[in-house]
Amino acid sequence: MPPSFWVVIPAAGVGSRMRADRPKQYLPLAGKTIIEHTLDCFLGHPGLQGLVVSLAAKDPYWSGLCCANDPRIYRADGGAERSDSVLAGLRHLAELGAGDNAWVLVHDAARPNLSRQDLDKLLTELADDPVGGLLAVPARDTLKRVGIDGRVSETIDRSVIWQAFTPQMFRLGALRDALAGALEADAAVTDEASALEWAGHHPKLIEGRADNLKVTRPEDLQWLERRWQS
Repeated sequence: MPPSFWVVIPAAGVGSRMRADRPKQYLPLAGKTIIEHTLDCFLGHPGLQGLVVSLAAKDPYWSGLCCANDPRIYRADGGAERSDSVLAGLRHLAELGAGDNAWVLVHDAARPNLSRQDLDKLLTELADDPVGGLLAVPARDTLKRVGIDGRVSETIDRSVIWQAFTPQMFRLGALRDALAGALEADAAVTDEASALEWAGHHPKLIEGRADNLKVTRPEDLQWLERRWQS
């Protein structure tokens, strides 16, 4: 059986590249908002112990969602950057009683197509891992390194390049300390795995499905709508 787990969803961003009238996680998709679809995969899992959504302090949309009243979901105030929001979520989990050794999954608010199969695969394969890890997919296309002049400087060996997805799964204490240390050192942290890497750890990659798409641009939302209708 997969281990029990907690979840943090950083959802304080505005998603400016969507060019929408609201943060992208609140855009409609197949009868719900994106974030409601994102939460569904976790809320339907028997191993879930609790979930924290880190929101902008003046978020006017969350309270209008049905899931806002789910007793398994808690709200935390997010920050200016993703790492700030995740750290706030982790600290709130500790206040709720989660121990430092508890598994925490961090997932993008606008990544609504996570499959139950991938979630269980991540939980099962990392259950006894000393560090933790993340869903990812191997690079499929030829990769080029470009110079400042816009011309190709070299072709990169794609066999060692993977694209990082979420959820990313780590122990609460280790992730909290890594994020706090990286923020204090002003280190560049783009996801939870990079914080663990900064702290000297080596997260494990778990191959997942390529359609675990993060909605970033309008065409991403259109692609999901077409896929779910087929």
